[in-house]
Amino acid sequence: MAAGAEETVFLCEHPPVITLGRQAQAASMRTPAAALAARGVEVVPVSRGGDATCHFPGQLVAYVILRLAKRPGGLHGLVHALEETVIRLLQSRGVCAGRMAGRPGVWVEDRKIASIGLALRQWTTWHGLALNVGPDLSLFESIVPCGLAGVTMTSLCRELDGTAQPGAPVTVAELLDDYARILHHALAPAALAQGDPAC
Repeated sequence: MAAGAEETVFLCEHPPVITLGRQAQAASMRTPAAALAARGVEVVPVSRGGDATCHFPGQLVAYVILRLAKRPGGLHGLVHALEETVIRLLQSRGVCAGRMAGRPGVWVEDRKIASIGLALRQWTTWHGLALNVGPDLSLFESIVPCGLAGVTMTSLCRELDGTAQPGAPVTVAELLDDYARILHHALAPAALAQGDPAC
């Protein structure tokens, strides 16, 4: 980025891993790292803000590498925009989600479905967000998610299972094109963000 590279967003899934943000403490871990390593789960300190979270197959992760200097709203505006992209994606799938005051991320009532953790250096961001898609959230049992004791984590599949017409589990692959379109609309310069990506 310092050499003039283009702004970039990477969308992916991870093998099971726990990441510890700058606010993470020993109490953030419920399972010792050695026990996690025996299960093939790495524990990795990272440079983003926030506390402990985890990534795993069935979770959509977006790494957002952007220059903030000319973006309205700065870092707070970017967090709000990223939350909005997830809210719109979930809305397109029939799940009503929103924000919770003082707690970054996206929530379905009092259940957390997406987490946001960013890092910033010389007005360039990295890291990003994680949206729980699949039904298996068991890795969250090994941590205090985002440092929020007692929080209930949820996913798109779990929320859809509670509807009148639950279907086959949704996969990350099914969401990629729609989410990329929504992200582009939210983050691209105004001249490039054409049309409404909402379904």
